[in-house]
Amino acid sequence: MRITGMNRSPSDADLSHSGPIAALQQSSSIATPLRTPRQGNGSFQLAELFYIGDELKVRLARQIGIRHAIVSLSAISASLPRSEYGRAFARVKEDFADAGMVLAGAESHPVPAERIKLGLPGRDEEIENYLEAIRVLAQLGVPLICYNWMAGLGWFRTKSNVPIRGGALVSEFDVRDAGQLGLTEWGIVSEETIWRNLEYFLNAVMPVAEEVGMKMALHPDDPPLSPLRGIGRILTSADAFRRVLSLYPSPLNGITFCQANFRLMGENIAALAAEWCAQKKIFFVHLRDIEGTKEHFCETFHDTCPVDLASMLSLYHECGFEGPIRPDHAPTLDGESNERPGYAMGGKIFAIGYIKGALDAFSIPYS
Repeated sequence: MRITGMNRSPSDADLSHSGPIAALQQSSSIATPLRTPRQGNGSFQLAELFYIGDELKVRLARQIGIRHAIVSLSAISASLPRSEYGRAFARVKEDFADAGMVLAGAESHPVPAERIKLGLPGRDEEIENYLEAIRVLAQLGVPLICYNWMAGLGWFRTKSNVPIRGGALVSEFDVRDAGQLGLTEWGIVSEETIWRNLEYFLNAVMPVAEEVGMKMALHPDDPPLSPLRGIGRILTSADAFRRVLSLYPSPLNGITFCQANFRLMGENIAALAAEWCAQKKIFFVHLRDIEGTKEHFCETFHDTCPVDLASMLSLYHECGFEGPIRPDHAPTLDGESNERPGYAMGGKIFAIGYIKGALDAFSIPYS
Protein backbone atom coordinates (compact mmCIF):
# COMPACT_ATOMS: atom_id res chain seq x y z
CA MET A 1 0.00 0.00 0.00
CA ARG A 2 1.42 3.34 -1.01
CA ILE A 3 1.17 6.14 1.48
CA THR A 4 1.10 9.42 -0.40
CA GLY A 5 2.95 12.47 0.78
CA MET A 6 5.63 10.65 2.78
CA ASN A 7 8.51 12.06 0.72
CA ARG A 8 7.26 15.54 0.00
CA SER A 9 8.69 18.64 1.69
CA PRO A 10 6.40 20.42 4.12
CA SER A 11 4.68 23.39 2.52
CA ASP A 12 4.22 26.81 4.02
CA ALA A 13 0.60 25.85 4.63
CA ASP A 14 1.70 22.84 6.68
CA LEU A 15 4.11 24.89 8.75
CA SER A 16 1.57 27.59 9.44
CA HIS A 17 -0.78 25.18 11.18
CA SER A 18 1.54 23.27 13.50
CA GLY A 19 4.78 23.36 15.42
CA PRO A 20 6.79 26.27 16.84
CA ILE A 21 6.11 28.60 13.92
CA ALA A 22 2.38 28.21 14.48
CA ALA A 23 2.88 29.04 18.14
CA LEU A 24 4.72 32.20 17.23
CA GLN A 25 2.10 33.21 14.67
CA GLN A 26 -0.76 32.66 17.06
CA SER A 27 0.81 34.38 20.08
CA SER A 28 -0.28 37.94 20.75
CA SER A 29 2.68 38.46 23.12
CA ILE A 30 5.36 38.17 20.42
CA ALA A 31 6.54 41.52 19.13
CA THR A 32 9.36 42.58 16.86
CA PRO A 33 12.31 43.53 19.09
CA LEU A 34 13.29 47.15 18.71
CA ARG A 35 16.58 48.72 19.67
CA THR A 36 16.62 50.70 22.88
CA PRO A 37 18.95 53.66 22.29
CA ARG A 38 21.89 53.42 24.67
CA GLN A 39 24.42 55.80 23.23
CA GLY A 40 24.82 59.16 24.91
CA ASN A 41 23.87 58.16 28.44
CA GLY A 42 26.47 55.67 29.61
CA SER A 43 29.40 55.70 31.98
CA PHE A 44 31.50 53.81 29.40
CA GLN A 45 33.08 56.16 26.88
CA LEU A 46 33.93 54.15 23.78
CA ALA A 47 37.19 55.66 22.53
CA GLU A 48 40.06 55.30 20.09
CA LEU A 49 43.68 56.43 20.12
CA PHE A 50 44.78 58.92 17.48
CA TYR A 51 48.07 60.44 16.47
CA ILE A 52 48.33 63.89 14.99
CA GLY A 53 47.65 63.68 11.28
CA ASP A 54 45.37 60.60 11.46
CA GLU A 55 42.65 62.23 9.33
CA LEU A 56 41.52 59.03 7.61
CA LYS A 57 41.44 57.13 10.88
CA VAL A 58 39.39 59.92 12.47
CA ARG A 59 36.85 59.81 9.65
CA LEU A 60 36.55 56.03 9.86
CA ALA A 61 36.17 56.19 13.62
CA ARG A 62 33.31 58.66 13.33
CA GLN A 63 31.66 56.49 10.68
CA ILE A 64 31.56 53.55 13.12
CA GLY A 65 30.27 55.70 15.96
CA ILE A 66 33.35 56.65 18.00
CA ARG A 67 32.79 59.93 19.83
CA HIS A 68 35.74 60.06 22.27
CA ALA A 69 39.30 60.74 21.16
CA ILE A 70 42.41 59.75 23.11
CA VAL A 71 45.30 61.63 21.54
CA SER A 72 49.08 61.37 21.54
CA LEU A 73 50.36 64.94 21.89
CA SER A 74 54.11 64.61 22.44
CA ALA A 75 54.89 64.99 18.73
CA ILE A 76 53.42 68.49 18.94
CA SER A 77 54.82 69.55 22.30
CA ALA A 78 58.34 68.26 21.46
CA SER A 79 58.81 71.06 18.93
CA LEU A 80 57.23 73.89 20.93
CA PRO A 81 58.15 76.02 23.92
CA ARG A 82 55.71 75.38 26.74
CA SER A 83 54.32 78.90 26.32
CA GLU A 84 52.78 77.59 23.07
CA TYR A 85 51.08 74.51 24.55
CA GLY A 86 47.81 76.35 25.15
CA ARG A 87 47.40 77.43 21.55
CA ALA A 88 48.52 74.09 20.10
CA PHE A 89 46.42 71.86 22.34
CA ALA A 90 43.37 74.09 21.87
CA ARG A 91 43.71 73.63 18.12
CA VAL A 92 43.79 69.85 18.56
CA LYS A 93 40.62 70.02 20.64
CA GLU A 94 38.93 72.19 18.01
CA ASP A 95 39.92 69.83 15.20
CA PHE A 96 38.37 66.86 16.98
CA ALA A 97 35.28 68.87 17.86
CA ASP A 98 34.89 69.71 14.16
CA ALA A 99 35.06 65.95 13.49
CA GLY A 100 32.31 65.34 16.05
CA MET A 101 34.54 64.03 18.83
CA VAL A 102 35.32 64.96 22.41
CA LEU A 103 38.98 65.11 23.45
CA ALA A 104 38.72 62.62 26.32
CA GLY A 105 42.37 62.15 27.24
CA ALA A 106 46.05 62.27 26.35
CA GLU A 107 48.07 59.06 26.10
CA SER A 108 51.79 58.19 26.14
CA HIS A 109 52.76 61.40 27.97
CA PRO A 110 51.65 64.81 26.70
CA VAL A 111 55.32 65.90 26.49
CA PRO A 112 58.63 64.04 26.02
CA ALA A 113 59.53 62.38 29.32
CA GLU A 114 62.47 60.01 28.78
CA ARG A 115 64.85 62.14 30.88
CA ILE A 116 62.37 61.95 33.75
CA LYS A 117 62.01 58.18 33.49
CA LEU A 118 65.76 57.58 33.22
CA GLY A 119 66.76 60.29 35.71
CA LEU A 120 68.98 62.09 33.20
CA PRO A 121 70.14 65.72 33.21
CA GLY A 122 67.29 67.91 31.98
CA ARG A 123 64.55 65.97 33.77
CA ASP A 124 63.48 69.01 35.80
CA GLU A 125 62.94 70.94 32.56
CA GLU A 126 60.82 68.06 31.28
CA ILE A 127 58.85 68.09 34.53
CA GLU A 128 58.15 71.82 34.11
CA ASN A 129 56.90 71.06 30.60
CA TYR A 130 54.75 68.27 32.02
CA LEU A 131 53.21 70.56 34.64
CA GLU A 132 52.32 73.14 32.02
CA ALA A 133 50.76 70.45 29.83
CA ILE A 134 48.64 69.28 32.77
CA ARG A 135 47.43 72.81 33.46
CA VAL A 136 46.62 73.50 29.81
CA LEU A 137 44.77 70.22 29.29
CA ALA A 138 42.73 70.79 32.45
CA GLN A 139 41.78 74.26 31.26
CA LEU A 140 40.58 72.71 28.00
CA GLY A 141 38.39 70.26 29.91
CA VAL A 142 40.52 67.18 29.23
CA PRO A 143 40.20 65.00 32.35
CA LEU A 144 42.78 62.22 31.87
CA ILE A 145 46.43 61.53 31.12
CA CYS A 146 47.44 57.91 30.45
CA TYR A 147 51.18 57.62 31.04
CA ASN A 148 53.71 54.81 31.31
CA TRP A 149 57.03 54.22 33.04
CA MET A 150 58.71 52.05 30.41
CA ALA A 151 62.06 53.81 30.35
CA GLY A 152 64.10 53.87 27.17
CA LEU A 153 62.10 51.31 25.18
CA GLY A 154 58.38 51.87 25.56
CA TRP A 155 56.15 48.90 24.74
CA PHE A 156 58.37 46.38 23.02
CA ARG A 157 58.03 43.52 20.54
CA THR A 158 60.59 41.35 18.76
CA LYS A 159 58.42 40.81 15.66
CA SER A 160 55.62 42.85 14.15
CA ASN A 161 54.52 40.75 11.15
CA VAL A 162 53.41 37.36 12.49
CA PRO A 163 50.55 35.97 10.35
CA ILE A 164 47.45 34.65 12.11
CA ARG A 165 43.89 34.02 10.86
CA GLY A 166 43.61 34.62 7.14
CA GLY A 167 47.07 36.17 6.99
CA ALA A 168 46.30 39.12 9.30
CA LEU A 169 49.48 40.40 10.96
CA VAL A 170 50.14 40.76 14.69
CA SER A 171 53.11 41.51 16.91
CA GLU A 172 55.06 38.96 18.95
CA PHE A 173 57.47 39.06 21.87
CA ASP A 174 60.12 36.42 22.53
CA VAL A 175 62.50 36.97 25.44
CA ARG A 176 65.27 34.99 23.70
CA ASP A 177 65.13 37.23 20.65
CA ALA A 178 65.11 40.30 22.87
CA GLY A 179 68.22 39.06 24.65
CA GLN A 180 70.07 38.72 21.37
CA LEU A 181 69.58 42.45 20.71
CA GLY A 182 71.85 43.32 23.63
CA LEU A 183 71.83 46.42 25.81
CA THR A 184 70.39 49.76 24.75
CA GLU A 185 72.45 52.96 24.63
CA TRP A 186 71.63 53.50 28.32
CA GLY A 187 73.34 50.31 29.44
CA ILE A 188 72.31 48.75 32.74
CA VAL A 189 69.57 50.66 34.59
CA SER A 190 68.42 49.11 37.86
CA GLU A 191 64.84 48.71 39.01
CA GLU A 192 65.75 50.76 42.09
CA THR A 193 66.72 53.67 39.85
CA ILE A 194 63.45 53.46 37.95
CA TRP A 195 61.49 53.38 41.24
CA ARG A 196 63.33 56.47 42.52
CA ASN A 197 62.60 58.31 39.29
CA LEU A 198 58.92 57.43 39.43
CA GLU A 199 58.64 58.61 43.04
CA TYR A 200 60.42 61.86 42.09
CA PHE A 201 57.91 62.34 39.27
CA LEU A 202 54.87 61.64 41.43
CA ASN A 203 55.99 64.07 44.12
CA ALA A 204 56.50 66.78 41.50
CA VAL A 205 53.43 66.20 39.35
CA MET A 206 50.62 64.96 41.57
CA PRO A 207 50.20 68.23 43.56
CA VAL A 208 49.48 70.08 40.30
CA ALA A 209 47.23 67.25 39.09
CA GLU A 210 45.26 67.57 42.32
CA GLU A 211 45.12 71.34 41.99
CA VAL A 212 43.49 71.16 38.54
CA GLY A 213 41.64 67.84 38.84
CA MET A 214 43.66 65.79 36.33
CA LYS A 215 43.41 62.00 36.54
CA MET A 216 46.84 60.38 36.16
CA ALA A 217 46.35 56.81 34.87
CA LEU A 218 49.51 54.69 34.95
CA HIS A 219 49.89 51.95 32.31
CA PRO A 220 51.60 48.62 33.11
CA ASP A 221 54.88 47.60 31.52
CA ASP A 222 54.47 45.81 28.21
CA PRO A 223 55.77 43.16 28.40
CA PRO A 224 55.71 42.96 32.23
CA LEU A 225 59.20 41.48 32.44
CA SER A 226 62.40 42.80 34.01
CA PRO A 227 65.06 43.61 33.03
CA LEU A 228 64.47 44.22 29.34
CA ARG A 229 67.67 44.77 27.36
CA GLY A 230 69.35 45.88 30.56
CA ILE A 231 66.68 48.34 31.71
CA GLY A 232 64.70 47.61 34.84
CA ARG A 233 60.93 47.35 34.42
CA ILE A 234 59.01 47.92 37.64
CA LEU A 235 55.30 47.81 36.79
CA THR A 236 55.21 44.05 36.40
CA SER A 237 52.76 42.97 39.13
CA ALA A 238 49.61 44.07 40.94
CA ASP A 239 51.69 44.63 44.08
CA ALA A 240 53.86 47.09 42.15
CA PHE A 241 50.74 49.12 41.36
CA ARG A 242 49.63 48.96 44.98
CA ARG A 243 53.04 50.40 45.85
CA VAL A 244 52.56 53.24 43.35
CA LEU A 245 49.16 54.06 44.81
CA SER A 246 50.70 54.19 48.29
CA LEU A 247 53.67 56.34 47.20
CA TYR A 248 51.30 59.24 46.61
CA PRO A 249 47.82 58.56 48.03
CA SER A 250 45.37 60.62 46.01
CA PRO A 251 41.99 60.11 44.34
CA LEU A 252 43.71 61.22 41.12
CA ASN A 253 46.58 58.71 41.28
CA GLY A 254 45.19 55.74 39.37
CA ILE A 255 45.54 53.04 36.75
CA THR A 256 45.14 52.34 33.06
CA PHE A 257 43.87 48.78 33.25
CA CYS A 258 45.48 47.20 30.17
CA GLN A 259 44.13 43.79 30.99
CA ALA A 260 46.38 41.75 28.70
CA ASN A 261 49.45 42.97 30.55
CA PHE A 262 47.96 42.17 33.96
CA ARG A 263 47.09 38.69 32.71
CA LEU A 264 50.68 38.22 31.48
CA MET A 265 51.77 39.04 35.05
CA GLY A 266 49.84 35.96 36.16
CA GLU A 267 47.18 38.02 37.91
CA ASN A 268 43.49 37.14 38.20
CA ILE A 269 42.28 40.06 36.13
CA ALA A 270 38.62 39.68 37.11
CA ALA A 271 39.45 39.85 40.83
CA LEU A 272 41.91 42.67 40.24
CA ALA A 273 39.41 44.71 38.23
CA ALA A 274 36.82 44.26 40.97
CA GLU A 275 39.33 45.32 43.65
CA TRP A 276 40.45 48.48 41.89
CA CYS A 277 37.02 49.45 40.57
CA ALA A 278 35.76 49.32 44.16
CA GLN A 279 38.56 51.74 45.08
CA LYS A 280 37.76 53.90 42.00
CA LYS A 281 41.36 53.51 40.83
CA ILE A 282 40.70 52.31 37.28
CA PHE A 283 40.48 55.47 35.19
CA PHE A 284 40.88 53.93 31.72
CA VAL A 285 40.54 50.43 30.22
CA HIS A 286 42.56 48.98 27.34
CA LEU A 287 40.67 45.94 26.08
CA ARG A 288 42.74 43.27 24.33
CA ASP A 289 44.33 39.90 24.97
CA ILE A 290 47.25 37.66 23.98
CA GLU A 291 48.19 34.01 23.50
CA GLY A 292 51.21 32.81 25.46
CA THR A 293 53.29 33.85 28.44
CA LYS A 294 55.24 36.99 29.28
CA GLU A 295 58.37 35.28 27.92
CA HIS A 296 56.73 34.49 24.56
CA PHE A 297 53.36 35.74 23.34
CA CYS A 298 51.43 36.96 20.29
CA GLU A 299 48.57 39.41 19.99
CA THR A 300 45.13 38.08 19.02
CA PHE A 301 41.88 39.09 17.40
CA HIS A 302 39.30 40.19 19.94
CA ASP A 303 37.07 37.21 19.13
CA THR A 304 39.76 34.52 19.36
CA CYS A 305 41.59 35.42 22.57
CA PRO A 306 41.61 33.19 25.67
CA VAL A 307 39.72 35.67 27.88
CA ASP A 308 35.97 36.18 27.45
CA LEU A 309 36.18 39.90 26.73
CA ALA A 310 32.40 40.31 26.67
CA SER A 311 32.16 38.97 30.23
CA MET A 312 34.95 41.34 31.28
CA LEU A 313 32.94 44.26 29.92
CA SER A 314 29.98 43.07 31.99
CA LEU A 315 32.24 42.84 35.04
CA TYR A 316 33.52 46.41 34.61
CA HIS A 317 29.92 47.59 34.39
CA GLU A 318 28.80 45.65 37.46
CA CYS A 319 31.78 46.96 39.45
CA GLY A 320 30.93 50.57 38.63
CA PHE A 321 33.68 51.48 36.18
CA GLU A 322 33.28 54.94 34.68
CA GLY A 323 35.59 56.28 31.99
CA PRO A 324 37.01 55.71 28.54
CA ILE A 325 37.55 52.24 27.16
CA ARG A 326 39.27 51.46 23.89
CA PRO A 327 40.44 48.43 21.96
CA ASP A 328 44.19 48.34 22.22
CA HIS A 329 46.43 46.51 19.74
CA ALA A 330 44.52 44.82 16.93
CA PRO A 331 45.68 42.85 13.88
CA THR A 332 46.64 44.58 10.64
CA LEU A 333 44.27 43.35 7.94
CA ASP A 334 44.87 42.60 4.28
CA GLY A 335 45.59 45.68 2.18
CA GLU A 336 46.60 47.88 5.13
CA SER A 337 49.99 49.31 5.92
CA ASN A 338 51.73 47.67 8.88
CA GLU A 339 53.83 50.76 9.46
CA ARG A 340 52.34 51.17 12.94
CA PRO A 341 51.72 47.59 14.12
CA GLY A 342 48.63 47.16 16.25
CA TYR A 343 47.15 50.51 15.26
CA ALA A 344 45.89 50.08 11.70
CA MET A 345 42.18 50.80 11.48
CA GLY A 346 40.80 47.60 9.95
CA GLY A 347 41.41 45.48 13.03
CA LYS A 348 40.15 48.32 15.22
CA ILE A 349 36.87 48.51 13.29
CA PHE A 350 36.39 44.78 13.89
CA ALA A 351 37.26 45.19 17.59
CA ILE A 352 34.93 48.13 18.09
CA GLY A 353 32.10 46.22 16.45
CA TYR A 354 32.81 43.33 18.81
CA ILE A 355 32.77 45.65 21.82
CA LYS A 356 29.57 47.37 20.74
CA GLY A 357 27.87 44.03 20.21
CA ALA A 358 28.88 42.86 23.67
CA LEU A 359 27.74 46.09 25.30
CA ASP A 360 24.37 45.86 23.58
CA ALA A 361 24.01 42.17 24.45
CA PHE A 362 24.58 42.94 28.13
CA SER A 363 22.45 46.13 27.97
CA ILE A 364 25.41 48.21 29.05
CA PRO A 365 24.97 51.89 28.17
CA TYR A 366 27.84 53.74 26.57
CA SER A 367 28.56 57.04 24.90
